[in-house]
Amino acid sequence: MLKEKHNSAILLAILAAALYAISSPVSKILLNKVSPTMMAALLYLGAGIGMSIIGFYRKKTGKIKEEMKITKKELPYTVGMVVLDILAPIFLMIGLTMTTPANVSLLNNFEIVATSLIALFIFKEVISKRLWIAIILITIASIVLSIEDASSFSFSLGSIFVLFASVCWGLENNCTRMLSVKDPLQVVVIKGFGSGVGSLLISFILKETSTEVFYIFATLLLGFVAYGLSIYFYVYAQRELGAAKTSAYYAIAPFIGVVLSFIIISDIPTISFIATLLIMIVGTYFASTDNK
Repeated sequence: MLKEKHNSAILLAILAAALYAISSPVSKILLNKVSPTMMAALLYLGAGIGMSIIGFYRKKTGKIKEEMKITKKELPYTVGMVVLDILAPIFLMIGLTMTTPANVSLLNNFEIVATSLIALFIFKEVISKRLWIAIILITIASIVLSIEDASSFSFSLGSIFVLFASVCWGLENNCTRMLSVKDPLQVVVIKGFGSGVGSLLISFILKETSTEVFYIFATLLLGFVAYGLSIYFYVYAQRELGAAKTSAYYAIAPFIGVVLSFIIISDIPTISFIATLLIMIVGTYFASTDNK
């Protein structure tokens, strides 16, 4: 029974990764008509609205089971989760305007490093030797992928923004871990509306809004699928696996994203990108096969 529950959690983490993977290449297209801050807002609002509709339907049909609700005791983690979810997608979308979706997808793997180290130093989760190897390999690959000019050793600004997003999500993953025993639907709705409204206010302040109705609805739909459903399955997986391990299985998302980027955007991979991809694959293998 325990092994079956563990395997189900792994499948949920992989499903969450597959759903999130579509966000980078599709967002790159939508960014032609929607600003980065507006995009971040709509993605999370789409998640909040979509999951609210599902929650309402399940309640009406009696298919929703009783879950523990978030209380004042979890307020610091809830606030932290929302604030970090405002910052992370804004950084990601800014980075996406400056670099390719394939680059962004691979650099998202740095989230494993951030999540694992924060889980170790702040929440005292144990990191095995295999996970340490994964952290080192993914860090090296992220550095290589971020270098814009090797001769002068300058870093790509777009890549730096993506790494900032990964660190924010690493912190956010650990905040969410503290809420993983609570109702996943409630967690996603709070994430969606809290982070969505926060990002929307920023977009209004910066006057970065859009009136393209089709693109707005497309972004909301993308948010429901790539953020709402993905986060919902991710929270369930964290209950069984913990923050560091769930993040490791979730690492399949960048590779799916890379493949989709080549198909949708027609990105042409460079030799350095292919070399980095191989390092990332090895690092992700060590992370996802860690059984400790």
